[in-house]
Amino acid sequence: MRLDKYLKVSRLIKRRTVANEACDGERVSVNGRQVKASYQVKVGDIIEIAFGQRSLKVEVLAVSENARKEDAPAMYREL
Repeated sequence: MRLDKYLKVSRLIKRRTVANEACDGERVSVNGRQVKASYQVKVGDIIEIAFGQRSLKVEVLAVSENARKEDAPAMYREL
């Protein structure tokens, strides 16, 4: 699954266009390196997102095409 879609489905970022802009703005890194929105997310990847002064680091636990709001937090684990 593409990184921008994963960020939206897992509800780490609210909209896919915003996730795409974050990737283009080099505010998202996977496994310690900057990646584009087209990066294919795999289980075990470490995603780091910079939100201004705050940073969020998560480990991918599951990749699914869609998830209900209640199930979305099970897709990742905060580090």
